Amino acid sequence: MGESGCGKSTLLRMVAGLEDITSGELQIAGRIVNDVDPADRDIAMVFQNYALYPHMTVRKNIGYGLKNRGTSKEAIAQKVDEAAALLNLDDYLDRKPSQLSGGQRQRVAMGRAIVRDPALFLFDEPLSNLDAKLRNQMRIEIKALQRRLGVTSIYVTHDQVEAMTMADRIIVMNAGRIEQIGTPREVYHNPASTFVASFMGAAPMNLLPATAKDGQVMLEDQAICPTQQQGPVTAGIRPEDFTLDANGPLTMDVQIIEELGAHRLLHGTLGGEAVTVHISNDITAAAGAHRLSVNPDAVCLFNPQDGQRL
Repeated sequence: MGESGCGKSTLLRMVAGLEDITSGELQIAGRIVNDVDPADRDIAMVFQNYALYPHMTVRKNIGYGLKNRGTSKEAIAQKVDEAAALLNLDDYLDRKPSQLSGGQRQRVAMGRAIVRDPALFLFDEPLSNLDAKLRNQMRIEIKALQRRLGVTSIYVTHDQVEAMTMADRIIVMNAGRIEQIGTPREVYHNPASTFVASFMGAAPMNLLPATAKDGQVMLEDQAICPTQQQGPVTAGIRPEDFTLDANGPLTMDVQIIEELGAHRLLHGTLGGEAVTVHISNDITAAAGAHRLSVNPDAVCLFNPQDGQRL
């Protein structure tokens, strides 16, 4: 995952064989495939725009790749029926793509990939054209489907919720470089750089200038956590790692309260820096000054010059 233009889709297209690799090796299951034709890589790709044939029925769209490979009609029919049952498309096999909803078209595109029984699935932002409710539903369906099929899948997205909820491992990219590879938990709680820290999280990590001295990180002249560093640091604190505390050492000026149902986000300033604090909806808060404390075990420290984790 990463911002638009960071190289996610280019990387995926190199794996698929749709872009040339100028240096380095691409290995799939230990086999170097740099010069192997896309058709011989045993990969199935699901595109953002579905890439369905509008004049063909759902049945023919799903089976088209098998027909091209010379598979018998009986085998195609069996595989198409199996994929349709898996994707709840049984009742739509004789319809054209124009007669389907966005979610159904996405299922057809997935069905076309499934029948090929590939060694690897590639998904290029497959849910970006769907509305929020359908995206949530399809996320769950794709993850459940991947678990049932047991096929390695590379999934490109700029949506951090998709990445956090669906991934076993996340690759965070920035301007053509990999910033971090890790589990969703690792990437969220132990970001490797300020870019990852600010990119991951529905309310991103607060990044605050601080000073390390005498074994403590000082924020607004208050000690917030122990450290072995010395000198200027950037302190990264997730919104949920602040606590409203009448005896807390820090003072936040709350300006805006964002109601999000099960919780609230307090937006304001701390020592002149913008900060966001996450609280549960049963805690009363109003605009104005509030005392805060910090979970010292959750503070991440970064180099203020290059943004890398200390």
